[in-house]
Amino acid sequence: MQLIIDIGNSGAKVAVACKNRLVATERYEQLTMDVLQPLIARYRPTAAIYSSVTAGQIDWGNQLKTLIDKVIIFDHNTPIPIKNGYATPETLGSDRLAAAVGANFLFPVTDCLIIDCGTAITIDYVSCFGEFLGGNISPGLQTRFKALNAFTGRLPLGAVVDDIPPIGTDTLSAVTAGVLQGTLYEIESYIDKNPHCKIIFTGGDALFFVKNIKNPIFVTFNLVLIGLNRIVNYNVHAI
Repeated sequence: MQLIIDIGNSGAKVAVACKNRLVATERYEQLTMDVLQPLIARYRPTAAIYSSVTAGQIDWGNQLKTLIDKVIIFDHNTPIPIKNGYATPETLGSDRLAAAVGANFLFPVTDCLIIDCGTAITIDYVSCFGEFLGGNISPGLQTRFKALNAFTGRLPLGAVVDDIPPIGTDTLSAVTAGVLQGTLYEIESYIDKNPHCKIIFTGGDALFFVKNIKNPIFVTFNLVLIGLNRIVNYNVHAI
């Protein structure tokens, strides 16, 4: 058993895995040792990996090492089973790299386009030769809505809706249509320009795009966890 911890901008995901299979997953707004200790006591993991895109104040490495024999603090120096072609690996978000490892694990010898829809939308490429090529970053849906509201004097705060207006007929619907339709056009353009790629959606807003994009796509909310588990196996268990 291994413990997988992924701390993102809007919360934390924790999983317990056995070899290549996730056997339990949980999401928390804030992660504490009080949350982790029952999981560790129940599953008794022999290895753990911790990944974060935030500047956390808790020394998770030392905390986890008091309970688990082998602990990996994932960063750009951690050995991974794919090649990292990023020009500045020290600036690459650990979640993006873990997602690339996860995509390569799920779809080996396949060109993959990973679309992670969260606080930011990241568009990342993994080649059929197992190389992370890089990608693009733009604001996520909630970030776009909040930015329009915060940096203008009178624009209201919009939100994701099921029925997207084709055109705004008042200011709120104009903001709603502008953000949602504009982001859909943006994502669809990436998909249309990469017909050879396996399209993989992940992240908290992935369902919005699943409902509104007609192209064949694969969706998993645990792509980063899958990648982190693969990295544990690669470094600790040699599988």
